[in-house]
Amino acid sequence: MKNDIYDDLFGKVQMGYAVIESMKLAQWKLFLKQGLGLHLADDSETTQRYRIDSHACRLLVNKGKAEDIQTIGYEVTDEHSLNRILARFEGRKLKVEKHTGEEAQLRGVDEFHRLTGPKGLGIELYVNAQTSGQPLNMLSSGFVTGPAGMGHVAMTSRLPTKVQRFYQEFFDARLSDRIHQPMAGGVMLDIAFLRLNERHHSVAIAATRGLRLDPIRTKVQHMNLQVASMDDLSNSFRRCKDLGFEMAHEIGQHPNDLELSFYVITPSGFEIELGWDALAVNESNWTPADYPNISVWGHKPQKAGPLDLAMLNLGNFRRGVASLLKPEYSPI
Repeated sequence: MKNDIYDDLFGKVQMGYAVIESMKLAQWKLFLKQGLGLHLADDSETTQRYRIDSHACRLLVNKGKAEDIQTIGYEVTDEHSLNRILARFEGRKLKVEKHTGEEAQLRGVDEFHRLTGPKGLGIELYVNAQTSGQPLNMLSSGFVTGPAGMGHVAMTSRLPTKVQRFYQEFFDARLSDRIHQPMAGGVMLDIAFLRLNERHHSVAIAATRGLRLDPIRTKVQHMNLQVASMDDLSNSFRRCKDLGFEMAHEIGQHPNDLELSFYVITPSGFEIELGWDALAVNESNWTPADYPNISVWGHKPQKAGPLDLAMLNLGNFRRGVASLLKPEYSPI
């Protein structure tokens, strides 16, 4: 292997798929197919596979007790770049396992390399996603994917510097900007947005300032998908509400990527952000900035009464305090 493992890999990695584990497969089918409007490619008693473009699988829902996103798959542009990433893992003495067979086929790939990433989130790397010629049967007109990938994930962490270092050291992620959001009780939430390519961010990392608390039960606080049109966004919003899925945050706009979006609570309890018209970063003139709020307008919770907010804050406080009693996993 050439001694070039530290050549810049920016633009060579994109978010390719997500693996969800849940016992609520019927609710997930209703949510993803009828609510968000995805194409259900395969459906069995233990597994559902969904498409949003030509890739054979973008979302995989497996029957299991976690009620969480277990894994994010990252597509690498070529074998040479993949080998460079694997060499970086090896240099850090991180355990990486190669998988083929049924596990790979369910994900729509020939093989993948897996390691345990920050917060215990599975990180899987692959090249050459399998594609399908079957026409899409979706309620949405389309989703924005392509060379920038399928969306992003956001997580809360008590070790935000280590999480950021993980993505920067192994994938050469770049900082897009930061948001500093005041929360209830005088808590300040600092959020760093990292990009792997022209998509404004593929990973967002949130942390409480000062005493590090993690009020989120799941590894991933939310996952983002981006629809092709404003009509797709508004129609999905109405469908999800009509089906009884609660909006964590109704339609609003972010100040940094300018995306219009809403956040809906999934059957497993974490959120999916469905967005439209997020800007792409122009590398020639981009300068990271700091913003004082996460939303320019909107993004109000569906349940916004005083009792609702009090119960939400109490639950977050309890989980945050409980997080102090257990260590957060970091691979580096």
